[in-house]
Amino acid sequence: MFANRILSGMRPTGSLHLGHYHGVIKNWVELQHSHECFFMVADWHALTTNFDDVSIIGRSIDEMVIDWLASGVDPEKSTVFVQSRVPQHAELHLALSMVTPLGWLERVPTYKDQMEKLSHKDLTTYGFLGYPLLQAADILVYKAGLVPVGEDQVPHIELTREVARRFNHMFGREPNFEELARAAVKKIGKAGKQFDQLRTAYLQDGSAEALEQAREILAGSQNLGAADRERLMGWLENKGKTILPECEAKLTAASKMPGLDGQKMSKSYGNTITMREAPETVSKKIRGMPTDPARVRRTDPGSPAKCPVWQLHEVYSDGATKEWVKAGCTSAGIGCLDCKQPVIDAVVREQQPMFERAEKYLANPKLVAEILADGNARAEKVARETMCDVRQALGLGR
Repeated sequence: MFANRILSGMRPTGSLHLGHYHGVIKNWVELQHSHECFFMVADWHALTTNFDDVSIIGRSIDEMVIDWLASGVDPEKSTVFVQSRVPQHAELHLALSMVTPLGWLERVPTYKDQMEKLSHKDLTTYGFLGYPLLQAADILVYKAGLVPVGEDQVPHIELTREVARRFNHMFGREPNFEELARAAVKKIGKAGKQFDQLRTAYLQDGSAEALEQAREILAGSQNLGAADRERLMGWLENKGKTILPECEAKLTAASKMPGLDGQKMSKSYGNTITMREAPETVSKKIRGMPTDPARVRRTDPGSPAKCPVWQLHEVYSDGATKEWVKAGCTSAGIGCLDCKQPVIDAVVREQQPMFERAEKYLANPKLVAEILADGNARAEKVARETMCDVRQALGLGR
């Protein structure tokens, strides 16, 4: 497992909005400076609910990537790629589907939830039932250690861990595993003897401290290749070789970005501001937002807590501005349009760098194609290494 490696992605199903930026992409921009990041255009996933109109997928890919780049995602610091251009995603998904119990997929909470929310669509397909397993393949094919998710997505990470555990249990025991493991210990050098002692202490006495120290020896050894390191990780705990490492959920804060009507910002609610919305349109949308129903006339006092605009102040305004809004609203000292103007200014100010960064990609679309081609190649190189291990474990050769 690559503990510092992150896999995350988004489906290309239309224009991105500020909810996407504050809920996901802003976090990506920070993570790319401290982690090895793989950011995926999840076009296979888009087909699970948009197979009846695929035109939006093709139209959305480049625009979505430009939004990422405009937000500060740096292709020099992260790998930006298209899921379907890396065939190992589909290959691993097929392999995992052979050994994953059907009941595991049916019990994923979001499966039933989405079936209810999207009842107007025909989702009685294997693709929709199996999309959590495709997500698992997305993660496992890169041996990602961390996956940024909100609390509602944690069950998907747990499924991924279960799938990896089952696969390793079924296929991780090589015919000459013990012999290969002992040969690998010798490669550690002087620390090999200590590793053996720590392994014995863990297996006989259950010493968590011994287990941790042994793991540190493996992590610090410069003489071990990836295969030997993973083999010894499994041998240490009396398991087989870890072919598909278990990932961890990296919990992210829930997006607090409200829509124009006070609900969560969502395309399905029609309450969004897109990431590169024209300033005049931003102004028109926010000026048209509903406010506290008690403020029928300019002279009527109101309550910020009952006004959707206040939720945007919570995201964009500093303490002094919020105090000005509270005092002005409750005393009728300011009108609703007065209250909305600082939010308009803040949104336009936030979007200005996005327009500036996007300009060169809009002027020269080949730049986006080059970034994706490079990212696809980098991603496939990593994925191919994983699939070599998987195919060998399944008896399919290299």
